[in-house]
Amino acid sequence: MDCIFCSIINKDEHEGMIFRDDKIVSFLDIRPLSYGHTLVVPVGHYTDFREMPTELMGDYFAQLQKIALAVERATEADGFNIICNTGAAASQSVFHLHYHIIPRYHEDEVFKRLNFKKYDHSITMQSYADKIKKQLF
Repeated sequence: MDCIFCSIINKDEHEGMIFRDDKIVSFLDIRPLSYGHTLVVPVGHYTDFREMPTELMGDYFAQLQKIALAVERATEADGFNIICNTGAAASQSVFHLHYHIIPRYHEDEVFKRLNFKKYDHSITMQSYADKIKKQLF
């Protein structure tokens, strides 16, 4: 398997490493959207969010929160985004599950060009809600 994150996980040291235990590693992104942009990665290789076992999520998200708050304090950010790109269509470029913690500042231009949609009479919010509800069970 040629996975850059698995290579980082298997190294004793890595520049930009923030946290490491037997389940999770966290390190700085080499192409940050803002300084302090951090990745939180499970040690186990799961291609994306869909593959991560639910029994691992509690510990993972607890550590994700701790790291996000540390990033916010360390960078003196006004807030942060936590993002998980799932699949190539969602801009996932490394196919090992990871979350981005992106420090944000008032007036920064990160994500400036998002194209938000509006629901209208032909595409109703409720029709999408109903479709999603059906898939929950």
